[in-house]
Amino acid sequence: MYTLRRWWDRHGLQVALVGLTICAALVVRYTQGSAVIELYQWATRPFAASPTQQEQLTNARTLELQNKVQELESQNEKLKELLNYVGPTKKEGILAPIVGRSADHWWQQVTLGRGREDGITENYIVMGPGGLVGRVISVTAHTSRVLLISDPSSRVGVTISRSRQMGVMRGQSASRAVMEFFEKVPDVNKGDVVSTSSYSKLFPPGLPIGRVESVNLNKSPAPEAVIELTAPMSLLEWVVVDPYEKVGSSEDSDELQN
Repeated sequence: MYTLRRWWDRHGLQVALVGLTICAALVVRYTQGSAVIELYQWATRPFAASPTQQEQLTNARTLELQNKVQELESQNEKLKELLNYVGPTKKEGILAPIVGRSADHWWQQVTLGRGREDGITENYIVMGPGGLVGRVISVTAHTSRVLLISDPSSRVGVTISRSRQMGVMRGQSASRAVMEFFEKVPDVNKGDVVSTSSYSKLFPPGLPIGRVESVNLNKSPAPEAVIELTAPMSLLEWVVVDPYEKVGSSEDSDELQN
């Protein structure tokens, strides 16, 4: 016992140091050094210099520029879609941004950043990705007001492309509208394509509008169909304005009357 104590007094410190070294090595191995890094960061944090005001402003400016680049790329893609839509047969179309929209009338009217000075007049038709958007109802030198087809006061003469069944469509202040048929028993199915009618007074025929979502043949006084509009009214930022001379007298308030 006395011999063991003498040995420990002589070599104990060395054994303890070797043990601590082995334990530290095992910790580094199994934590991949993260514990040591965290300990170092904690120890040196009070001495680290905080970002200067200029550096903070520079970082904020960099983030702002990055956000602007992303927004410009997004707008560029949308403009490409519209330009592809205009195509070679739409040379007279005027590309116009939407610059005004009331939160209380989101689905009813929009204001365009193009007007009389750009060649736009009343009753010009407005198209967007997906199809018909509406028509110009008033114009200033640099702006135009558009009545959307989703407005409840809007009436559009439409037809079922497959069966040529006709009727009048009215907006519902949403991405859907209601088509009222002239025929008592119309030939219409869910998924049928809906476009402007050849008897339309306010729009040229054949403009895409949407698809039939549901049908109610028992609706009185006439059968009805719910139409899902293909132009994303709530997301529009740019549109194409096309010249169109209204057919009939200026007193015509709508398309076709039943």
